[in-house]
Amino acid sequence: MIFGVGRGYHTREVETLGAPMLDAEANRELFEEQVEIIFKAFNEESFSHHGKHYTLPPAVPYRGYELAEITLVPRPIHRPVECWQPIVSASRRGLLFMVRHGIKGIIGGGAATMAEGPIHAYREAAARAGRNLALGEDLCLGIFFYLAETREKAIREITPYYEEHVKMFAPLGFVPGITGAQVEAAARRGGWGAAGVPTVEHYTKTGAWFAGPPEELVAYLKDLEARFPGLRHVNMSISMGTPKAVMLEQLRWFAEEVMQKLSAARPGGQRRT
Repeated sequence: MIFGVGRGYHTREVETLGAPMLDAEANRELFEEQVEIIFKAFNEESFSHHGKHYTLPPAVPYRGYELAEITLVPRPIHRPVECWQPIVSASRRGLLFMVRHGIKGIIGGGAATMAEGPIHAYREAAARAGRNLALGEDLCLGIFFYLAETREKAIREITPYYEEHVKMFAPLGFVPGITGAQVEAAARRGGWGAAGVPTVEHYTKTGAWFAGPPEELVAYLKDLEARFPGLRHVNMSISMGTPKAVMLEQLRWFAEEVMQKLSAARPGGQRRT
């Protein structure tokens, strides 16, 4: 089993369910206690928990007795359970919590390739916890991609899909570097250029997005491998709003022209993408 955890980011979802989101510290405190409970349930034959927010089992008489411990049924056979969490702020507290529990990190949208801070910060947090990791180890980088015969054609074809991505994710804070005024402009028809909304070309230069021929993507991924020798996972994404037929063609092309070349370049054909 591969398990994922996250703190959430939609106030309309988290707050309405009775959990804090507007108060970031309260949100993290609750999240950390919840994860502690989950890992106890995974790793212990039976367990109890007495924290600020939860008491398990509850101190309630049941058929003449009180439970001292409870069990998770069914419990994962293969332990420890592989667990992943998105890295967003890369705060010291958050990273230490992750490495203490062996939680691996997902850095999406190419954020790590724009500024290598989160990758180095995760490794440093692991070192403080007594774990010696290679740079990039236990991490996954997310990159949006689009393949075409030339870079110019790829940019031209991906632009409308990228614009749909911006409309969706800029208001959520997932388009790095965009300003409030640019977010407002992106929600309107036209006027993107006048407002200075970042183009897809901008993000291809930072490494968050890739647009071009397969051989250039192979070179880009090999460069990532050289810079982050511990990296074993790259999440290659296709922008939301891309038609299904285009997605399938992109994935076929990626499998045949990118993955095959990366596999052939390694002993035993090991893949890391």
